[in-house]
Amino acid sequence: MAFPLFFFVAKHLTDRYMGLSVVILAAGQGTRMRSVLPKVLHKLADKPLLEHVIASAKSLGADDIHVVYGHGGDAVPTTLAHCDVDWIKQQEQLGTGHAVAQAIPHIPAGRQVLILYGDVPLTSVDTLKKLIELGQQSGFGLLTISLKDSTGYGRIIRDESGTVVRIVEHKDATETERQIKEVNTGILAVSRENLALWLEQLDNNNSQGEYYLTDIIAMAVADGIKINTASPATEHEVLGINNKRQLASLERSYQLEEAKKLMDAGVGLRDPARLDIRGNVSCGRDVSIDINVVFEGQVEIAENVTIGPNCLIINSRIEAGANVLANTIIESAVVGKNSNVGPFARIRPETVLAESSRIGNFVEIKKAKIGVGSKVNHLSYVGDSVVGNDVNIGAGTITCNYDGANKHLTEIGDGVFVGSDTQLVAPVKIGAGATIGAGSTITKEVDAGSLALSRSKQVSKSGWKRPKKNKN
Repeated sequence: MAFPLFFFVAKHLTDRYMGLSVVILAAGQGTRMRSVLPKVLHKLADKPLLEHVIASAKSLGADDIHVVYGHGGDAVPTTLAHCDVDWIKQQEQLGTGHAVAQAIPHIPAGRQVLILYGDVPLTSVDTLKKLIELGQQSGFGLLTISLKDSTGYGRIIRDESGTVVRIVEHKDATETERQIKEVNTGILAVSRENLALWLEQLDNNNSQGEYYLTDIIAMAVADGIKINTASPATEHEVLGINNKRQLASLERSYQLEEAKKLMDAGVGLRDPARLDIRGNVSCGRDVSIDINVVFEGQVEIAENVTIGPNCLIINSRIEAGANVLANTIIESAVVGKNSNVGPFARIRPETVLAESSRIGNFVEIKKAKIGVGSKVNHLSYVGDSVVGNDVNIGAGTITCNYDGANKHLTEIGDGVFVGSDTQLVAPVKIGAGATIGAGSTITKEVDAGSLALSRSKQVSKSGWKRPKKNKN
């Protein structure tokens, strides 16, 4: 008796889980963008619009993702070659229905199909999950939204009982139908078998001469399938990009949502409207961020960090208690606990600043390790270097690390004092506790605890007269 029961349960689970295939339509030209770049490759938060949509599809756990592209040739799949998707080229752009039809042969039988759009980047995963569930319940899930200004959108036509019966495109709608505020987003979830059947029945008898995907709504109703509708939590979830103004507007919507997430996590933002996140940022407690700060890539910020205005931080880790002052750039680096960086400092890749180090104004550090409590306070360049603890590097000091062909290492021991306007010509080693006199050019190793000087003899000439310009 146990086997038949197991068989029944297994069959029930199989029927319920259909598997999910996502089709993303990305073949549009986007002429209103006034650009040679395909519309879906324009960037929001420094990531192509299409890549946002692909990321959402992956978050849903889709079994396969199919992207239908066309305008721009192979620029789209080439640019996003790192994305694990099935690229399908639509040779002729004959409408949304025709585009989806190109993907049908690539979708396994028995799948539920979710239709998304490459220029609608911010639809939340929660909204899509709700839509998919509704599609499983009735056989057709449709995402709609009510807009104050519904111009240009397909209107949702319902009967007296409130049931969706069809969609009419704006250009084909009557004046009465154009007063309807509920519109179609184009995002829908249906079974692969029904979708294929309905697509075969499409015609292009409309003002555009195109095969509208929306026409399958009436076909589903005729087949007795109820159209279940869902709506997003916010309008920006379903807004598409057609021009640069819309792109800029949606960028601000996206950034404000990211700012809200940080504030909800306890981050203090001086002005949420003046923050840009172009990647992922994690923050500890009691972090303070001033205006016009830009984060790119993966950024980790520990607790009690303060970041001043106009800073750019890329793929870096800022440890607890650090203070990043105004107009500082930090890229692919680590800023240690209780360190002080800036203002107007540039911390370049492969730099590690140890605890309580100080990097001052107009200082550039590149591929260097700066030890605990060490200071490079003014107008200096330290590159390809290992600097010990409690080192003081004076203003105008540079490590001459490049000989025109290769980079060389400078090693500075603990407790070294480097006077201002010094050149350290690598490869060179400065022993612990050594002192370098100001204005020196150091080309040889300096022993620990010694004083090194390299200056021309000062000459003074009394009665000297400065040359004067000849008068014509």
